[in-house]
Amino acid sequence: MKLLQQLFGEGKDLSALQMCDRAVVIYFIALLMLRISGRRTFGKKTAFDNTIAIILGAILSRAVVGASAFMPTVACGLALVLLHRLLAWASLHSRIVKHFLQGASIPLYRDGKLNKENMATSLITEDELIEDMRLKANIGRLAEAEEIYMETNGEVGVVKKDY
Repeated sequence: MKLLQQLFGEGKDLSALQMCDRAVVIYFIALLMLRISGRRTFGKKTAFDNTIAIILGAILSRAVVGASAFMPTVACGLALVLLHRLLAWASLHSRIVKHFLQGASIPLYRDGKLNKENMATSLITEDELIEDMRLKANIGRLAEAEEIYMETNGEVGVVKKDY
């Protein structure tokens, strides 16, 4: 017990070495938690998934600097990761849950017309939309697109016209 006290310290009066020791342990705990959370946490990049990454980092940092007790902080992080996993599972089985957590795609262009209101809501200009079309769909004119959406992850999705 005395060795653990020397290695990891207690409270807020930690040496640089003790904080480094804590950071190494938290690094591996965070990796484990992200494995529990699932690959979508960093793959999907939706607000739902980014939220867990941000909150988990904020919570676990408290254990590194000694701002909160180590084990309760880790337990709190684990509880949030399990909640995220549960909500992700629920969103697979319920459209209502999925829509609540992730939102819906917003149509920006359809039937040859820009939806200026939805573009304003999405905070995207026509020039940015055309740039995204070039980068994502390799097309340079709106006339070459069937539909364009602001996707739930903030990316622009383009459906090309069939010729």
